Amino acid sequence: MDEFNQGPREEEKPIIEERKEEPYRQYQRPPKRRSGFLPALFGAIVGGLIVWLVVYSMNGKQDQAALVKHEETGQNNLQSERVSVDINTDITGIVNDVADAVVGITNLQTVRDFWSSSETTREIGTGSGVLYKKEGGKAYIVTNHHVVEGSQGLEVTFDDGTKVDGKLIGSDVWTDLAVVEIDASHVDTVIEFGDSDALKRGETVMAIGNPLGLGFAGSVTVGVVSGKDRSIPIDLDKNGTIDWQADVLQTDAAINPGNSGGALINLAGQLVGINSMKITQETVEGIGLAIPINVAVPVIENLEKTGTVNRPTMGVSLLNLRDIPSTQQRDVLRMPKDITDGVVVTEVFRNTPAEAAGVQKYDVIVEMDGERIEDMVGLRKHLYNEKQVGDAMKMKVYREGKLVEIEMVLRDGNTF
Repeated sequence: MDEFNQGPREEEKPIIEERKEEPYRQYQRPPKRRSGFLPALFGAIVGGLIVWLVVYSMNGKQDQAALVKHEETGQNNLQSERVSVDINTDITGIVNDVADAVVGITNLQTVRDFWSSSETTREIGTGSGVLYKKEGGKAYIVTNHHVVEGSQGLEVTFDDGTKVDGKLIGSDVWTDLAVVEIDASHVDTVIEFGDSDALKRGETVMAIGNPLGLGFAGSVTVGVVSGKDRSIPIDLDKNGTIDWQADVLQTDAAINPGNSGGALINLAGQLVGINSMKITQETVEGIGLAIPINVAVPVIENLEKTGTVNRPTMGVSLLNLRDIPSTQQRDVLRMPKDITDGVVVTEVFRNTPAEAAGVQKYDVIVEMDGERIEDMVGLRKHLYNEKQVGDAMKMKVYREGKLVEIEMVLRDGNTF
């Protein structure tokens, strides 16, 4: 008991002191640390900006390099487009040589103004022509009859745009050809005639002219000879009856209105045809027609010298047997039943080869020089293509049902 009342020993610390210290060490709140969220966020933002700046800088350099490369490539492309490449072919060389020989021809006619009753000269139509001769201060152009038909003035336009007045020397409705004369001072190039008979199917040809007018002057189209010795029926007076069978060349070189009278040229640069017309039916494409130069040359020479074409004639008027009613063929003409084709003489003119040879009204012509005659087209072709003025010709005719032979000497004239 005594020991509980005795004081603490010197070497021992009081128990109460130990208890004062323990609670202090155990419950004291540690010092408040600084939060790391904001610095981390700030660091992330700064780091992101640095990375973005680095990437942007690198991309910028790449884009700049690509832009420079693109500009260089563009400059190279632009440079290659501007490089002048001298491409020469047979066609370009020929066109360069003969283009100046193809001209435009404008048909001028005087028309009366309805309101003022005054007369003015206007352009009625345009076509093409080909310079083929230069002589004695004059130059000569071949074109189509229908290009100059009814003209009261002609204007010739060269490939460089120069315009001069033209003078019509003569034209021929049957072959659709005409010759125009101009002053030769502006003419440097004339074309050479070729040989249309020597053309082959599939041979390359070029058409040069002014399709759709002078706005397309000097247009060049290229094709081949599709066919030779084609015969195209033509109704010259637009009465529904075929008057003529035109001998033409067929080509697939594009020929349009305005090309008429222009040049069809072979690879030798020679004129082998005069472009004349185009089949324009909706179901037909790629068929162009031209007058063979071998057919045109004799007509051109006659027109140049005399202004007309001297053709042999008999001195009669005619009608196709097919157009005669069958009762009149039997009762008036007394034709055999097995004869259905031929040409009926409806009138014999005075002082003509037909009158001198004894041809009579209502004779039915069925043969000329051994060639069967079926209609007026065939008769005209035989006269105009096979015979010359002064030639003798033999005919077979039916007269009142009997076959009669007649011989006559042809003279020039404007009728059959």
